[in-house]
Amino acid sequence: MGSWSEQQEVKKEVKEKDKVRREKLAGLFFDLAKLSFAGLVVGGIVSMKPDVDITLDIYRVIIGGISTIIFIRIGNTILK
Repeated sequence: MGSWSEQQEVKKEVKEKDKVRREKLAGLFFDLAKLSFAGLVVGGIVSMKPDVDITLDIYRVIIGGISTIIFIRIGNTILK
């Protein structure tokens, strides 16, 4: 009887470790989404100047928006 309860306890610990690991990994992707948004999207918008060709800045904003969405979707997938 003691062996069965020990096995159940070990299973519970492993399950809890996996849950924490998934939460931390999802948090990493959410942080990457925040960084890409702040660095590329906000930084690209702030650095736009009316006198200069803004093609590069527009591409930076678009890539930042797409990467932000991708990182958020990865984080959500990990949490599910």
